[in-house]
Amino acid sequence: MKTNTRQHQESVTVQASAETLYDLVSDITRTGEWSPVCTSCWWDDQASAGQAGAWFTGRNEIPGRTWETRSQVVAAERGREFAWVVGGRFVRWGFTLTPADAGTTLTESWEFLPEGIAMFKDKYRADADVQIAERTQQALDGIPKTLAAIKRIAESSNKA
Repeated sequence: MKTNTRQHQESVTVQASAETLYDLVSDITRTGEWSPVCTSCWWDDQASAGQAGAWFTGRNEIPGRTWETRSQVVAAERGREFAWVVGGRFVRWGFTLTPADAGTTLTESWEFLPEGIAMFKDKYRADADVQIAERTQQALDGIPKTLAAIKRIAESSNKA
């Protein structure tokens, strides 16, 4: 892994339809079921829940630290893509769904945006590079865990 990585993505094939998977990953209130860091999320305005432009808040927890972030949905296309940007401009997270022979290829992507890097440099000054590297490593470690959990949840509910 390069420590200067600013974006990353990984994929898994899930035995579920793209629509079923979209309905799962776009239900941000369920994020705590699969994310190793984000323990819960809620819509800031129920009226716009799930739509592009909607805002939600997430509670994140790692050993020794708990914090909340607000994120804005930037893509909400059922069966194709669900994505959001933390703080509306700092870090982009998303899921894309592509039909595959055995179900759907679910890809999770993460990108530390230039304004996020600038914010960290402002906030953390001399410690910014360490903080950026730490958040990057959390993302790289978390993506395969998240995908494995979503696959397990989707496939077990398919058998029910």
